[in-house]
Amino acid sequence: MSEALLVILSIVALEALLSGDNALVLAVMVKPLPPHLRARALLYGLVGAYALRGLALVFAFWLLQLWWMEVLGGVYLVYLMLRHFQGGSKEAPSLTARDFVRLVILINLVDLAFAIDSILVVVAFSKDLVLVFLGVALGILLIRLAAGRLVRLMEAYPALEKVAYALVGWAGVKLLLEGWATFSELSHHPEWALSLPKAVFWGVTLGILLLGSLLAVRRHA
Repeated sequence: MSEALLVILSIVALEALLSGDNALVLAVMVKPLPPHLRARALLYGLVGAYALRGLALVFAFWLLQLWWMEVLGGVYLVYLMLRHFQGGSKEAPSLTARDFVRLVILINLVDLAFAIDSILVVVAFSKDLVLVFLGVALGILLIRLAAGRLVRLMEAYPALEKVAYALVGWAGVKLLLEGWATFSELSHHPEWALSLPKAVFWGVTLGILLLGSLLAVRRHA
């Protein structure tokens, strides 16, 4: 029993480390919604994430061939960043049911795009699918809770929204490069791959986060 608990906690930690930027993306996606719809969107996204992750774990190695999903996810995140900095991201006082459903679908698709690069690591960590799914489920729940807190933080410090969108765009670049690297391997042309070392990714991420947060808090003060 203690060994099973250790496996679950380890997978939760892996999920948080590998998909931590997902919380920020979710926060940015639901922030334009009226407050009473944000929790609902995250809840529907949570249910969808559990269903999609369950299927993804069963068909893990097949899913890893879908390099184009990572590329499309990356393109969408970069688009979100560019739209925001061009002044196209506004609060949405009125929202149709169709808009809400579309957003929930996008949340799940982006979540799946982020999941692709972590699935192989998690599956390789343990072959017990029950333990793996329990760990992943807890990790996803923590990410959803973090997304809600990040939205409230951006409301308290509005300048943090620019930091968030900059990080979302950077995460999009990461997804793009990972998808292209997978395509290069599947095409038997590994020399085409454009690698982004993890140290560089996390270094730039921390730089944007720390410097941007400092400027945002100073501006608010």
